[in-house]
Amino acid sequence: MGRNIDQKEYSQLDYDIFQQALYRQLAELKEILLQPSFGDGQLSLGAELEMYLVDDDAQVSLTNQLLLKELDDAQFQHELNQYNLELNLSSVPRQGKPFSALRREILSKTGHLEQVARGHGINIVPVGILPTLRAEHLNTAYMTDVPRYHCLSRHLYQQRGENFRVNINGEEPVSVNFADICSEGANTSFQVHLMTPKDSFVRVFNAAQLTSPLVTAIAGNSGIFLGKRLWDETRIALFKQSIDIRLTDAFQWQQPSRVNFGHGWVRSSPWELFAEAVSLYPVVLPYIGEEVREGKVPELAELSMHMGTIWPWHRPVFSNHGNGHVRIEFRAIPAGPTSLDMLANAAFAIGLACGLGLNGEIDDLIAFIPFRFAEYNFYRAAQHGLDARILWPLDNKYHPEEVAIVEVIRHMLPLAEKGLSALGIEADEISFFINIIRQRLQEKVTGAVWQKNSLRVLERDFDKDQACRKLVQLYIEHSRSCRPVATWERIWQ
Repeated sequence: MGRNIDQKEYSQLDYDIFQQALYRQLAELKEILLQPSFGDGQLSLGAELEMYLVDDDAQVSLTNQLLLKELDDAQFQHELNQYNLELNLSSVPRQGKPFSALRREILSKTGHLEQVARGHGINIVPVGILPTLRAEHLNTAYMTDVPRYHCLSRHLYQQRGENFRVNINGEEPVSVNFADICSEGANTSFQVHLMTPKDSFVRVFNAAQLTSPLVTAIAGNSGIFLGKRLWDETRIALFKQSIDIRLTDAFQWQQPSRVNFGHGWVRSSPWELFAEAVSLYPVVLPYIGEEVREGKVPELAELSMHMGTIWPWHRPVFSNHGNGHVRIEFRAIPAGPTSLDMLANAAFAIGLACGLGLNGEIDDLIAFIPFRFAEYNFYRAAQHGLDARILWPLDNKYHPEEVAIVEVIRHMLPLAEKGLSALGIEADEISFFINIIRQRLQEKVTGAVWQKNSLRVLERDFDKDQACRKLVQLYIEHSRSCRPVATWERIWQ
């Protein structure tokens, strides 16, 4: 979805041509994956960091285009709404100290960004959902004026045919309708990309799916939406509902959501995930650009475009660079609270996926754990965070039982460390970042816990709007300290 799209209207012929291109490229991908040289390049990690822009009163600042112009740095990109910005980090080798390398670039790039922003009274906030965000900020007046966003919004709305409904239960439930997809832009994340050899992709992908509830619970940083205390990772519910084009019909088959956990364990090849996407999801943007045939591997531009209009929490990404590769995009990790917290979350997620995936243990586990159990665990972790109870074979590997998620995380920490070690990551790098997770678990404080509890205290002295503003200002102060969230001052104690 990073490609420029200038075409606004499409005919049925456009959709038919695009659909045929998908079928053709899907068959082409199947052959590409069988080539012996595919995926034999240097394995690397990468990430994308999405951020909020706010003024000194903690209100959204519609200045992403202004900042991009002054930065003149292709690694910074606009996002759906004018108060969001994305930083695309350089890929780094998987071996050695990749998380430290990514963090150095985050600090360097965001340091320069903050310097430029400060001249305009703008503050950078890495947070899953901004607590001061209001419903009026979630409409097309706040959308970044880029054709592809307007085009995507219009076509998704046309397919739905009525307003998007957001209903999220929590301590203070939210029920609100939106006339477009701008509420999707309320969600900011730290999306991590892991290159994986094709012979281990399936196992690592399944392991990432199975263990994602553990990462979601310990990484929660999206506890407040529209001033209401909701899920620890409200993003999970909000993102799904904000672009859900389905309408309930008691007499027709219910098409799956374009934002989803998945549809089952992968059996033998990453190709299955691409085939599933082509089979299950109608085309939204049938844009066909100029065909690029540079390099050894074809671009498969239409297939990549289609994959960019589907948002599973773990997504396969095809690249034709070099001899080509397929990588796993971890999409459920929220932005913030600090660079240390985000890289620790990434290390934990990758360590778990590789710890289970590379040693083959995942094959036994998915035989005993139905996919619907994993999906259930994911949403319970998003809702309740470290207070969640999930279905897991903790005491008996042949029999999943309901257990406290904190016990599962504690049990799995050594496995995450082994998984990182198997990638060739240095021992001090592993212990440094996994100990941030270990401390968060011991203190039972995530970004979401800190935000919710702090807001509850602030509401004793201020009305809801003022309390949220004070909360964001306090959050920014702590975030700039670059200390892990588990060490932040707790005004509720």
